[in-house]
Amino acid sequence: MTKPSSDIAFTPSVKAFQTARGSREAYAKQEARGGFNTVIDENLAEFLTEIDTAYLATSNAAGQPYAQHRGGPKGFIRVIDTKTIGFADYAGNRQYVSTGNLADNDRAFLFLMDYANRRRVKIWGRARVVADDPALAAALMPDGYRARPEQVILFEVEAWDVNCPQHIPQKIDAAAVAAGMAKRDVRIAELEAELAALKLRSGTPS
Repeated sequence: MTKPSSDIAFTPSVKAFQTARGSREAYAKQEARGGFNTVIDENLAEFLTEIDTAYLATSNAAGQPYAQHRGGPKGFIRVIDTKTIGFADYAGNRQYVSTGNLADNDRAFLFLMDYANRRRVKIWGRARVVADDPALAAALMPDGYRARPEQVILFEVEAWDVNCPQHIPQKIDAAAVAAGMAKRDVRIAELEAELAALKLRSGTPS
């Protein structure tokens, strides 16, 4: 019998806790349907176009975990095909912890947050570093973004799942707030001009 894809997260120990705490039945139904998503569909592809913040988790050969923030303009994580996503990895503090971990252990995890819409997606898979393909790095660089791509991270998706919005604080991007305020200011100026014109026509002192 084929194991459900959710077994990538739901180990026997996890299932034991689910049973003890009353959630196993609900997740068993999900397993009966095959478990987590395993292919990059339109929903995930659309979600990625809105993402500017990601957390890449890796672990070294001894199993020590490490999580690193990765960011860029919205859509910086690109869909390569139905099983692969990738992004340009910019030059940074040159610690190379994620790079070294992936050299020893290619298992990786991506945690994606959309605070404005209170959405989060978890992606399990295997990742590899491509450091000798400048054409690929250039293709994955967001247009006009001022950063230097040092390498590329290619992530082979094995499973992905969507979390509920519970306890996600809503945070609005500063650029979105600035754009909204600028639009408001333009409308206020238009209304003030209309009001001034009405007063002028009616002879009302301003």
